[in-house]
Amino acid sequence: MKILLVEDAAILRHHLKTQLEAIGNHVYDAENAKMGDYYANQYPIDVAIVDLGLPDMDGLELVKTFRQQGLSFPILILTARGNWQEKVIGLESGADDYVVKPFQQDELWARLNALVRRSAGFIKPQIEAGPYRLDLAKKILAINNLEVELTAFEYQIIEYLMRNHGQVVSKQQLLDQLYSDNEGDPNVVEVMVSRLRKKMDKSNTLKPINTIRGQGYMFTISCK
Repeated sequence: MKILLVEDAAILRHHLKTQLEAIGNHVYDAENAKMGDYYANQYPIDVAIVDLGLPDMDGLELVKTFRQQGLSFPILILTARGNWQEKVIGLESGADDYVVKPFQQDELWARLNALVRRSAGFIKPQIEAGPYRLDLAKKILAINNLEVELTAFEYQIIEYLMRNHGQVVSKQQLLDQLYSDNEGDPNVVEVMVSRLRKKMDKSNTLKPINTIRGQGYMFTISCK
């Protein structure tokens, strides 16, 4: 996932970025609202974590700004303000969930996963498509309940394709999932997709990933 982290506490921001990237995410970390707003408008964000106590703008105002700009990614508020009135205000400002400091990393990760699943139309922690099952928490792909060995890049590509099943996904969109900058090589995507096809469809009968000439790729099996 591409995660925007807007948190002014340097130590917490560093720990969260390290922990989230260690489990395969890309994190754009911002120490203030201005930087967070820049990342939100320049990069494809799947979910945002916003602290309320920012130095240049209240986090609630940043959430409102995102929504006024038409940015629809899920937003999780992270703050020390724990009373129910603050939670209501945060949700009414456009946030989707609320975690109070101190918190457990596993809880934060579970909530982020749930937000992204719901935003993509999935409510279960797995995506199922024919014989395929993608475990979003464990980051495992199984075919007929047999685990498929994937690299981190292969997993990120198949997750993005399955989340966007039935839609054309460009090479650039997939590159954006793999790299935090714009320096990725499109040939990498071609190689990864080719390897995925061989691993997911050894008999070449299901053809789950189609190439749409001049546009990109499409996961063709309906997901639920």
